[in-house]
This record gives sequence, C-alpha cells and structure tokens, in this order.
Amino acid sequence: MKEIAQQDVSNNRKIGLDNQPNVFLLILFILFGAMTGRLFWLQVLQGSFYRKLSDENRIRLVSRPPIRGRLLDLRGKILADSKLTYSLSVQPRLVAKDKWPSLLDRLSDYLQLPQESMDNSFTRGVINDPFRITLARDLTAKQVLRFKEREQSLTGAQVDVELVRYYPYGTVASHVLGYTQPITQKEFTVLREKGYVLSDRIGRTGVEAAYEKILRGEWGGEMLEVDAIGTVQRSLGFKSPKEGKDLFLTIDLDLQIAAEKALDDKSAGAVVALDPHTGAIRAMASRPHFDPNFFSKPIMTQKEYDALFLSPLMPLFSRAINAYDPGSTWKPVTAMAGMESGKFPSDVRLKTVSCIKYGSHCFPEHNRRGYGWIGYEDALRVSSNTFFYQVGVGVGDRALYEAAVELGFNALTGIEISYEESKGIVGNKEWAAKGRGWGKPGQTPWIPEDIASASIGQSVVQITPLQLARAYAVFANGGYLVTPHLADLDVDWTSSKYRKQVNIMPSTLETIRRGLRKVVESGTGANLTLSSPTLPPVAGKTGTAEDSTGGSDHAWFVCFAPFESSEIVIVAFAQNTPGGGSVHALPMARQVLEVWNRNRLNKDLQ
Repeated sequence: MKEIAQQDVSNNRKIGLDNQPNVFLLILFILFGAMTGRLFWLQVLQGSFYRKLSDENRIRLVSRPPIRGRLLDLRGKILADSKLTYSLSVQPRLVAKDKWPSLLDRLSDYLQLPQESMDNSFTRGVINDPFRITLARDLTAKQVLRFKEREQSLTGAQVDVELVRYYPYGTVASHVLGYTQPITQKEFTVLREKGYVLSDRIGRTGVEAAYEKILRGEWGGEMLEVDAIGTVQRSLGFKSPKEGKDLFLTIDLDLQIAAEKALDDKSAGAVVALDPHTGAIRAMASRPHFDPNFFSKPIMTQKEYDALFLSPLMPLFSRAINAYDPGSTWKPVTAMAGMESGKFPSDVRLKTVSCIKYGSHCFPEHNRRGYGWIGYEDALRVSSNTFFYQVGVGVGDRALYEAAVELGFNALTGIEISYEESKGIVGNKEWAAKGRGWGKPGQTPWIPEDIASASIGQSVVQITPLQLARAYAVFANGGYLVTPHLADLDVDWTSSKYRKQVNIMPSTLETIRRGLRKVVESGTGANLTLSSPTLPPVAGKTGTAEDSTGGSDHAWFVCFAPFESSEIVIVAFAQNTPGGGSVHALPMARQVLEVWNRNRLNKDLQ
C-alpha cells in the first residue's frame, strides 16, 4: 500500500510539471489579450478623443474678429464705423520670470505708462492667458512710434491693432443707432453655438441690436503649431474673418441734425420725421441723449457708469417711442370717431360754451368763453375743447377706442426697435374694469369724467411721438396706415403687408384734412409760416397736455407738407415745458421743416 501511495504522489508531480507551460501560456495570453484590448480601446474606440487632445496640446487657434458693418444714412454718410486702436501686450512664454522686471521698467520709461497697472495686468494674465496679456489700451500715435523705435530691445512685447465701434457724430441719433457691449457669461452659453466668443461684442440697443445678424460678420483665425513649451513652430492655415454687411438707414443726416438742434434748449423731448407714404423714418431724436462712444471705452469707472445708467434724467430712455398725454393733437381721433359713428356727421355744428359739466367736474373751454356754433374744421382751427367733449361723450368710449385703433394707437408701430417701444394707453370701460394697469379689477370703474378727458387726449390717453406721426400720416397720404422703419432692405413698404388701408370715409378724411390746414392758415398754428414764407402749404395741429403723472404741461406740434401731396410728417414734443404747443413745439417743427424744404428746393434745381 505504501508503494502505491508513493507512486500516486510521483504521478501527480509529473502531471503538475507537465501543466506548468500551459498555465504560463494562459497567463501570457491573458496579459497579451488585456494589452491588445487596451490598445484597441485607446486607438480605435477612443482614438478620435485622444487625437483631439494631442492636437490641442500642439495646435493653437488664434482668433481674428470680424469687422462690424457700417451704419450709413440714406445718402451714404457714415453714422457708425469701426475704428483702429492700438494696445500694448506681452507674450509671457517669451519672457523669462527674471526678465520681466527689466522689460517692465523699459516699457514704462519709453511709453510713459504706469508700472503698477502693467505689473498687475501681467500677474493676473499669467494665470488666465499664458499666450497674450494686454498691458495697456488706447496708445497714442507717439507711444506707438516710440515702441517701434525700440522694438528690437523689447522682446516679448508687441503693439496690437484692435477695432472698436466708433460713432463720428457722437450723440446724434444715439437712441436710433444704439450701442454695442461685450456679451455676458449668460448670453455666451447661448450665443457660442452661433459662433460668438466670450470676448465678443453684441448690439445692445437700437439698430445695432435690431440688425445684429447683418452687421456682425464671422470670425476668422490662424492655426499655429507650437512645441511643448508653447513656442510657435509654423502656421498651419489662415481663415480671413468675414466682414459684416453695411446697412443703409432711412435716416437723413441733415434732418436728424436739425431735429437734434431743435431740442437744444429743451430739457426733455423728441422730434420724429417720416415719409407718410412708406413709413421711412427720416429723423428721430430724443433729449436727453448720450454718446454711444462711451460704450467703446476699454475701461470705465463705476462713477461714469452710474452717471449714465442711474441718472434721474434717464438719457438712455428714448422719448420718441415712449408714451405721454397727447392733449389737443388727439382731437382728430375724436373727430374721426364722431363722423364714422354717424352720430356727428361731417357737416354737424355744435354750440361751444365756457364749460360743460360731466360727473362732478365742469370741463372748461380753453378761452373760458366758448366760440359759439362751429363745425369740425373751425373746432380744429381754434382747438375747441367743448366741441370735442360733446363729440367724444356723445359717441362713447367704444367708438373712440375703435377710431384710435384704426389709426394705429394702443399697439406697437412695427418699427425694428419695438422691443424698446411703448404701446401707450387708450382708456375704455374694459380697461378701467381690469384695474387700469395699476389697481385691482372692479375697483377702478369708468366714470363720466374719463370719457370727457379722453375726448381731448388727457388723463386716460397716452401715446408716443412715433405713434402720432404714424397716425397723421394717414391724413397726409389719403388713408393708409404705414409701418415706420429705419432700414429699407429692398422691402416694398407700400405693399399691403406693411401699409393698411384705414376704414375711414372720404368725407371724414377730407374734413379732418381741411381742419388741419386751417390750423396753420389762421388758427393756433399760424405762426409756423409767418417767419418762413418759403415753406409750401402745411397742415398741422398744436397741443398742450396736462401731465397725468403730476409734472408740468407738455407741448406738442404735428404737421405734414406739402398739403396737397405730402412728403413729410413731423412731430415735435417738448416734455414738461409749460407755455403751449404753439410757443414751444411749433418752432421746433419749423426748424426741421426749413431744412427739409431747403434740401427739397436744392434737389429740384439740380
């Protein structure tokens, strides 16, 4: 038995020794399989990922910004452009740490730049951008020349050429043009899919924002191969940036400058001039204004920023597209409601008196006596309040509201910068029942005083100067509601898509037109042509409006010319300027009319 047991042990040993090569081969196979699998995963399954990482380690893309398209007036005069500026930068990979203090001293000495700010910029930049750090901006021509003279001894430093937005006329048309600003981090998360980079600028307001897509252009850049320490080895390719498109505006710079000058002695107000047939805006000025070049500054202090954005004068706020009480310029709307309703036909005559009582208030005639029995034309000519009280109260709030809507009120005008525009207010019973925009539903009912006030454009009616220009264009062009716009872009603005025929009887239209002509011939607007005899026949309306927010009266004047075949509508508005529309707003409109007429006559002579 003992011999058998020893023989079994010997056999087992032999089997074990015989299996050792197989085990070794199995281990090798497993190791080889693991290595092969890992290589397959790295090179095949994850090859593109690691190839991208490798390329990013040796390839750098240096971006080149596009040149933003210019903004030009209708004759090609430049209103906004891109301007070259020079900045000083350094490439830290080319400047050893122990060499920086010496370079800093020389740059400060040669260019007369403060060391502390450059050193701070360099210290921060080494962390954030190891390829290029901007040390100073807006170098003068003298500083650039001094740098070029010593460039060979300033290894690592360079002068860069940059583009900034430039507005050659400063504050002129600032609310129309708008301004550009760097995009925010929040905007970048959305805009990067459209090709924007974090250092990009975007149109923030005005035409700059409305036509951002056209003006912007496309980025370009150069692909550089670099070594392990970041030294550029060679260029792998260059893509030129694509310039943005120039945009011709409908603005006439001569009229725009005239509109700006008309506001020079006003603390706040607006002037709008447009073509009554197409809606093309020839001028749109607002005061107070601002200089859009401010936003092109590389650095601005908090004090400067607050002075603009937190100013009680609100210079960034366009008065041309925000709403105010219109006063007597609203009376043609009431006239239209009276005639279109059939209750007060075009030949009606009403007795005007010193005041008429509605509710608890006796609403006065502005001359405190009345004008006797008069019709629409004379009521417009003398701007009778008690005539239009009777018409407005007689037709009711619904008819007045419907006439206002036909003329484009209580709605956005369709202008490209409508995101900045107010739609105004045309009060009625439904509006009052809902709380008037500030109260609780059911607690602010419509009362008799409301419809009387609405009849002469007070308290419950607020409109923008642009809306008023658009409405009077209906009387100027024979009954069409146009779409105001700042750029033509090969659009047919007289098509039914942009120009709507107003539901108004010819007799209504002609009665209002004749009344507005009489205003300038012998009424409240007679001073318009007394000092300007060369002006063609003009029709218009003065307005003095109580400020429903509690301020001083507003002054208004709106007109169109020539009367028979009108080419221009002008609205002049002086905010919180007591004294009357004929005293303050009419001379503003006359200044613009005179420039328009001079250019018109000169054009006819050519």
